[in-house]
Amino acid sequence: MYSLAFKSSIKRDFKKIDKQDIKFIKEELESFIENFNEAYEKELLRTEKIKKLHGTKENLYRLKLRRYRVIYTKEEDKLVILVVHITSRENAYH
Repeated sequence: MYSLAFKSSIKRDFKKIDKQDIKFIKEELESFIENFNEAYEKELLRTEKIKKLHGTKENLYRLKLRRYRVIYTKEEDKLVILVVHITSRENAYH
């Protein structure tokens, strides 16, 4: 099973987000890691709920949660999903 970790910079991201949305994001991330396995990941990639980001040295992925985009990386050896950045869709691609 995967665990969830946040970069320290996520605190700044959460300051810009409504408390109800923060609660929704955290609940969705908990559900995401509870269900995460190879088959689940393939299904989410197929439906484009997650997408591997290109053009970076890191293995980064984008997860869509309503109007928010969560950027994360998988650390296979530790089985950790490290949340790198959370932002609204409007600000995600600048």
